[in-house]
Amino acid sequence: MLSAARARLRRLSPDEANEAVAKTGAILVDIRPEGQRVIEGNIPGALIVERNVLEWRFDPASGSRLPMATDHDPQVIVFCSEGYTSSLAAAALQDIGLWRATDIVGGFHAWRAAGLPIATPSTAS
Repeated sequence: MLSAARARLRRLSPDEANEAVAKTGAILVDIRPEGQRVIEGNIPGALIVERNVLEWRFDPASGSRLPMATDHDPQVIVFCSEGYTSSLAAAALQDIGLWRATDIVGGFHAWRAAGLPIATPSTAS
């Protein structure tokens, strides 16, 4: 299932994801549960949409959609801790029509290892 999901995605390195957010307005989405965010930290500016509500919050036809989810065109870049759940989540977003949805190779851990900005648990609160 994971291989099939990833075969459909053009996955991004942490640097590529950071650049997409900065230069094209891509939406960076943290799907980790609150407990992981508290322990690991956050990426400043990332939108928090936990995995269990992701599809109906980004589906333009949903009455409970996010304000920016008005069509199927935005580039949504999801991440989890290590890049496994996020691959499945990005494929699920593609299934509802968000054709540019993708994820970050290695997730939050790779972002942190690349030296990109994070708010550590002690500074995130």
